Amino acid sequence: MEYKISNRLRLTAIILMVVGAIGVSYSFYTSHVTFEEVENMLANESHHGGSNGHGETENHQADETSSHDTHAAVDAHGEDKHAVGNSHEVVDEHTKHVNHVMHAMHNRPWSAFYIAAFFFMMISLGVLAFYAIQYASQAGWSPLLLRVMEGITAYLFPGALILLAIAVASGTIGHYNIFVWMDPDVVAHDKLIQGKTGWLNIWGFAIRGLIFIGGWSLYRYFSRKFSIAQDKADDNKNFKKTFRISAAFLVFFIYTESMMSWDWIMSVDPHWFSTLFGWYVFAGMMVCAVTTIAFIALYLKTKGLLPKVNDSHFHDLAKFMFAFSIFWTYLWFSQFMLIWYSNIPEEVTYFVTRIEDYKLPFFGMLAMNFIFPLLLLMNSDYKRIPWFIVMTGIVILAGHYIDVFNMIMPATVGDQWYIGVPEICSMLFFAGLFIFIVFTALSKAPLTPTRNPFVKESEHFHY
Repeated sequence: MEYKISNRLRLTAIILMVVGAIGVSYSFYTSHVTFEEVENMLANESHHGGSNGHGETENHQADETSSHDTHAAVDAHGEDKHAVGNSHEVVDEHTKHVNHVMHAMHNRPWSAFYIAAFFFMMISLGVLAFYAIQYASQAGWSPLLLRVMEGITAYLFPGALILLAIAVASGTIGHYNIFVWMDPDVVAHDKLIQGKTGWLNIWGFAIRGLIFIGGWSLYRYFSRKFSIAQDKADDNKNFKKTFRISAAFLVFFIYTESMMSWDWIMSVDPHWFSTLFGWYVFAGMMVCAVTTIAFIALYLKTKGLLPKVNDSHFHDLAKFMFAFSIFWTYLWFSQFMLIWYSNIPEEVTYFVTRIEDYKLPFFGMLAMNFIFPLLLLMNSDYKRIPWFIVMTGIVILAGHYIDVFNMIMPATVGDQWYIGVPEICSMLFFAGLFIFIVFTALSKAPLTPTRNPFVKESEHFHY
């Protein structure tokens, strides 16, 4: 059965992109503030009862004024040198605080745009891996959903290229807004980062990124080509080709996904590392991927376009949503517990900063990604109810966006985080782009792979 993207959906996607692009442009434009502008802004906010951070600025300014008086008295009487030292310390603290806020304002739109780009890219990459697993395992339940997966993976190539471009641009046309190891001044004074420059350098970063994207996209291109060719073939040669390249791709994927996680996420904190990090990102990626497959399949079914997909298919998708949520929780706790319990300063600081400065998003995403799906999807009957799947899926996707937010923002903007125009408009832009590309791709081929050797099993699948 053919699908044609509706004018309403296309228009919605375009509006999301336009509104998002305007908001992102505004965010970048307003982020170019000088030291003096930030100093005045903090002074005005502190005088009007600002937050604790701004209140600290007010105290710094009061201390600075008194220190200047002290300095003048010392010059006049030639004594109390200790007060001079204190005055310099106060001025230095004030300067550091203003610089911190200024850099956070510069970095915030870059970080928000990057987080949204990564979130939608990881959904399409997760779907590609899930798709390869279906072929490599010769799964009999999923062939009716394979074209939905192919449509979602169409976003991967442009989405990943945009993500890589943002990362590289942040360290070239930007002022090292996301990755501090791209800043030569930082590297020159940091022996630990100097020891990692063989891996963490902008050329290596870009070349590795292009290799990752090239490998993923080649598999997507050939698997899609063989899938469509199989519909017109008299034998199963194309299916067997897809089976072989899927098995090979999964080996390539498991290596490149880990390295991608190190490069594109973990290296925002170049002093910190976790050997579980690649698996942790993988778990979040997969639960978002399966949730998105369920959403789009439900949408198409309500349009009467997937008549042979039944509640058992959605039951299986919801089981994967539940299973990957538990897997994600297991990896999160394994990483957190070992680091927190060992209490090694250079390791535990990663979680200390997040708990102190990101308390609500840190603990909130735990509830959204573990407790909520656990309670709603544990019951087998609930997994067959579309609105239950949708409700749980919305919370899961929001929770994993916050998870990516927690991985990036503490390293780039510190305690100066908000959810505002940069974050919302970045999500709107990439949501529009995702919808436009995915649903356009879905209209390019029949939604049911008629000659897949397991399609009859999928049509009669009941659990």
